[in-house]
Amino acid sequence: MEVDRVLRPGGYWVLSGPPINYRVNYKAWQRPKEDLEDEQNKIEEIAKKLCWVKRSERAEIAVWQKTMDSESCRRKQEDAGVNFCESSDADDVQENGGLRYPKLYAIPPRIASGLVPGVSSETYQDDNQKWKKHVNAYKKINRLLDTGRYRNIMDMNAGLGSFAAAIQSPKLWVMNVVPTTAEKSTLGVIYERGLIGIYHDWCEAFSTYPRTYDLIHANGLFSLYKDKCNAEDILLEMDRILRPEGAVIFRDEVDTLIKVKKIVAGMRWDTKMVDHEDGPLVPEKILIAVKQYWVVDGNSTSTQ
Repeated sequence: MEVDRVLRPGGYWVLSGPPINYRVNYKAWQRPKEDLEDEQNKIEEIAKKLCWVKRSERAEIAVWQKTMDSESCRRKQEDAGVNFCESSDADDVQENGGLRYPKLYAIPPRIASGLVPGVSSETYQDDNQKWKKHVNAYKKINRLLDTGRYRNIMDMNAGLGSFAAAIQSPKLWVMNVVPTTAEKSTLGVIYERGLIGIYHDWCEAFSTYPRTYDLIHANGLFSLYKDKCNAEDILLEMDRILRPEGAVIFRDEVDTLIKVKKIVAGMRWDTKMVDHEDGPLVPEKILIAVKQYWVVDGNSTSTQ
């Protein structure tokens, strides 16, 4: 299921070694033939549920392909009663989040059931509308958002996942990060929307292997961490995980963004402060930043 999550539609999964070709190799592997047979049968069964197609099996190598319409295929299987996992804990997002289907704007079950304190169906819908409005404003400020220029996107303070839903496109994907210091635990909601995400404390380093990001969204992040750790440390971590010529969208109170702008100027980021889409009297502002590509040449630093 984790391989399926990170694998693009049409991509391939290659399995080399046990249990493939167990009939020939079970003695060399020093494992019971029956155990290896059972292991391969389980792999074959799960691959079928995931709507993968087995393309080849030769010697100790087998190849499956994730179909281009795997989501549609799995919806049909779900309607037919095919289940992938069960959990008795409604908040067990590690398990329940594995194979949700994209239901971006349906009311998530845990919100409908009142399991997220302070979030009702009405406030959830209002949040969606708000972020559609915000993203439309972003697209007017940065016209590259719709071009496919930014494929790997991170939302550092994802909330209910409404930014990811509003910007959703086949050209991109969003890693939704719920800070451990956030007022509400919303990662389960994000999973139920068919999105992906993770908990993280931004006072610590973020594991980015095997990728960096083209665009980072930071809504209210520096107000959230104001008394918890230094803004410089968070910004340096953002600089590390952002690709050269990648962009950052900050949304926060104007006083906070002025401090952020001063710090990133020393990091050789280009910045532009923009008023809230409702006008200049709104204290919340938008700061757009672009990380420049620069290299060290001898004793001098040059920007290309």
